[in-house]
Amino acid sequence: MESETDTMTSTKPYLIRAIYEWILDNDMTPHLVVDVRYPGVQAPKEFVEDERLVLNLSPSAVRALLLGNEQIEFNARFGGVARDVYFPVEAVLGIFTRENGQGMVFPELAYPLPGEPAPEPDSTAHVEQKRSKPRSVGRPLGIQSPQGPQGPQGPKAPSGKGKGGGPTLKVVK
Repeated sequence: MESETDTMTSTKPYLIRAIYEWILDNDMTPHLVVDVRYPGVQAPKEFVEDERLVLNLSPSAVRALLLGNEQIEFNARFGGVARDVYFPVEAVLGIFTRENGQGMVFPELAYPLPGEPAPEPDSTAHVEQKRSKPRSVGRPLGIQSPQGPQGPQGPKAPSGKGKGGGPTLKVVK
């Protein structure tokens, strides 16, 4: 028997849209962090760092932005060339402001890497144990300060290293 929570849709696309609007309402620049290994991601690979892509979603940087419940898509210029970008909402690891790093980080979901069998229902932990190289790089997303290095679409992918070399994560209340 299914419970009512089993039939509910994911909150993730709603949270992404809400944080996006909040960032724009505060006159700041929204950026998404996307896991490019997630199945179905169609984005320029030449700007990927640590298997993540940081995308500037400001209205002046993108055209035809669709923040849907299942996918996010838009057109943007990369190195002066217009490109279509498409990825499932589940590939989004976080949304934050370029100016001060405030935003939201989402938990990573287990999914098969290319060449791996699809996980069976309720066997996510088993799949994670079988991998020789973990799907995640093993650190939370650290959001760089606005003074950090800039890539073609805004800040470079977060490095995740704080003082003493440990993982960092900015907590937003």
